Amino acid sequence: MKKVNPLLIFVLALGVFGIITTEMGIVGVLPEVARKFNISTSQAGSLVGIFALVVAISGPFLTLLASGMNRKVILLIAVLMFAISNMVYAYTTIFNVMLIFRIIPAIFHPVFFSVALVTAAKLVPPEKSGKAVTQVFAGITVGFAFGVPVTSYLAEQISLEAGFLFGAIVSLIAFVGILLWLPSMPVKEKMSYGKQLSILKKPQLWVNIVTIMFVFAAMFSVYSYFAEYLGKVTHMNSSWISALLMAFGLVMIFGNFLFGSFLQKSITKTVIMFPLAYIVSYLLVYYMGSSFIPMIVIVLIWGTVHSGGLIVSQAWLTTEAKEAPEFGNSLFISFSNLGITLGASIGGWFISQWGIHQLIWSGIIFALLAFILIMIKIKVFDSRVT
Repeated sequence: MKKVNPLLIFVLALGVFGIITTEMGIVGVLPEVARKFNISTSQAGSLVGIFALVVAISGPFLTLLASGMNRKVILLIAVLMFAISNMVYAYTTIFNVMLIFRIIPAIFHPVFFSVALVTAAKLVPPEKSGKAVTQVFAGITVGFAFGVPVTSYLAEQISLEAGFLFGAIVSLIAFVGILLWLPSMPVKEKMSYGKQLSILKKPQLWVNIVTIMFVFAAMFSVYSYFAEYLGKVTHMNSSWISALLMAFGLVMIFGNFLFGSFLQKSITKTVIMFPLAYIVSYLLVYYMGSSFIPMIVIVLIWGTVHSGGLIVSQAWLTTEAKEAPEFGNSLFISFSNLGITLGASIGGWFISQWGIHQLIWSGIIFALLAFILIMIKIKVFDSRVT
């Protein structure tokens, strides 16, 4: 095997980092976006929801269609669109234009993510493929740890434009690295569409899919309005909010390893535990939300639990998608983003109807629904995972 530039895996992870920064960086600057366009917070929240909705709708189909294309070309086009979109966010003065350029990169999100993971695995010897994939996947957690709070910090300290240009620069660096270091990678063997789609016949897969939707709705119905909640309920200023966004992301790295160790011991017990842990976290946020110092500690607990949603959900879905893991991964990306859309929309509705403090109950309701489905799946289908 031809030796691969060791920086290439980092560049692919940087591309994933850029995707998360583009998708979720908006969370930390929603108040500034609302002020810029003179719209309500719930209207600004649609920028989170529309991105996730497009990913949900287009993900599996575009991943199937792109499965026969040269991987280098796919990655270059996708990461370039993320760079261009961030530039538009920075300079447009029309909200609908920004909304359109949330849709365009969202189309490429699942394709880039799926192809980047496959590419990383193929760039190294088989015995190192798992490590390479993990390194690229780490771009997600690091995106939450640094991409979201850095965007918020730059928007607060310099300007909203600077926050969005950060995402553009990250994607442009990834583009140059892929262009220079990734060899052409045409697909030589391709699994048939029929074989990949056949996993959709399994009813237990669909129970897992709906569960994942509820898990992500529980996570993002509240997280989408993180900055707004801390600002209006806890009465924190933008500097404190930026700091806690970063702290939230940093503890997610710890939480990722923590829930990973739980999954190694028992997938079923970990999946059952997760929504219950989230309910406890949300009750703490609700009842202590107006207390400044306690909320600092609670945000750390919240971030630790939040990180588990990513790894726990993917493990839960893949137990029923082993026959077509790549297509299964696209289903995870698609329906988790559908859950984000649902959560952001319902969260915005809760805010408009009952105010920002009552937002927490939307997350609790979705976590309860996820827990109920998990128990139904275990009882009815007698899950074979342990």
